[in-house]
Amino acid sequence: MSRAVIYETFGGPEVLGLREVPEPHVGPGEVRVRVVAAGLNPMDWLLSSMPEAAAQFGITLPSGFGYDFAGTVDEIGAGATGFAVGDRVYGGAQGKAAADFVAVKTSAGAPDALFHTPDGISDEVASTLPVAGTTATAALAAIGLRSGDTVLIGGAAGGVGIFAVQLAKLADATVIGTASEGTFEFLRQLGAEPVAYGPGLAGRVRALAPGGVTAATDLFGTETAETALALGVPPERISTIAAGPTPPGGVRPTGGIDAPPDALERITDAILAGKITVPVAAVFPIEQIHDAVTLQAGRHVHGKIVVTL
Repeated sequence: MSRAVIYETFGGPEVLGLREVPEPHVGPGEVRVRVVAAGLNPMDWLLSSMPEAAAQFGITLPSGFGYDFAGTVDEIGAGATGFAVGDRVYGGAQGKAAADFVAVKTSAGAPDALFHTPDGISDEVASTLPVAGTTATAALAAIGLRSGDTVLIGGAAGGVGIFAVQLAKLADATVIGTASEGTFEFLRQLGAEPVAYGPGLAGRVRALAPGGVTAATDLFGTETAETALALGVPPERISTIAAGPTPPGGVRPTGGIDAPPDALERITDAILAGKITVPVAAVFPIEQIHDAVTLQAGRHVHGKIVVTL
């Protein structure tokens, strides 16, 4: 037997339970990973709390929990290539990550994702990368971010925002990030000029950027996208990741699936070069999954939350 976080009904963190489950083994074209760390994302608890969102991802009850993970390969299925027992890896598997073991397909086009973890990057950091790293990359690619831009990033202190801010700075853009005032110093350390979200945002942004904003990405809702439109940013230079398929004013919806194939390799290279830091806000043992998800759902975390197994 092994352990996995399971939910049998939709609801808040209280529906998540750490259960004894049969130990999974590989099928053809699969590898099994002994999970060391699972990084949490807002989508994880949205799927476990909102049946309509879960249905869009084909999730049925009972379901496992989480997507991002890191660990070590300990079993190889027939026909699986590119990995060996003992390899350190990280990746994603919908509804499987928060568990002692996860079996993932390695074939091209599979819904799962698996990558080698570079030496010098911990399992905890690697487990934060798949969703947030690819989503941030896609959000900036959708607006054609380039050197000299002044970009407004909504939700800049969150799990995706910390990557978007730093990737934008690496692209030689000036970054203004919306956040709560308690995160302002944190954002300044990442290289962004912070601005408080909420009513009057457009006026505050004008004061910070008298020369104007040239691009924007909204990583939480639509306030930043609507503000950018009001400031005269063309809709093709505004992206959203959480505004549904038809965001306001013709701006560009996107997500991690749109990231270029080398997105995570570029991020791990930048981490190893000291050009990107990954703030891990909190680490919880898997037995404290309720506390971890409650903190994540509060939306006031400075960085990423990781659970360890």
